[in-house]
Amino acid sequence: MPMSEYYQEIRGKVGSELLMMPSVAAVIRNKEDEILFIRKPEESLWGLPAGAIEPGERPGRTLRREVYEETGLMVHPTSILGVFGGGKYRYEYNNGDQVEYTVIVFECSIIRGTLRAMDGEVEEFKFFKESELPEMAIPYPVEIFKKDRELAKTIFE
Repeated sequence: MPMSEYYQEIRGKVGSELLMMPSVAAVIRNKEDEILFIRKPEESLWGLPAGAIEPGERPGRTLRREVYEETGLMVHPTSILGVFGGGKYRYEYNNGDQVEYTVIVFECSIIRGTLRAMDGEVEEFKFFKESELPEMAIPYPVEIFKKDRELAKTIFE
């Protein structure tokens, strides 16, 4: 679903002005330990499967919903890799809508599913090696993609 009724209603009041947006993102690995990235239509940069938290929705539920809608995969969040926000997580969509994300990034395991766009938001899927990450729309710290990181060193920005 491109934009929920809740966010459509807010956009109807504030137009394209900046919205603070609580959100989640998923780091999903295949059997070769490559990380899944998505690219949306008319965008050249890559991103993680992600989305906004809706009113009353728990972050873990948001994560499972968004990953399924964007990728067709059912996942289980296994750990929090970091919580990020601030000016460098500001983003302007092609239509001019501005957001600043506060994002919880989860490591996820795949339960089942076939990789496919369920909601039409994703044009391309690709798994990348952690040593060959693509240029990303949101500047996540590269440390969160390292398989051998220590869990005690989870990053908070």
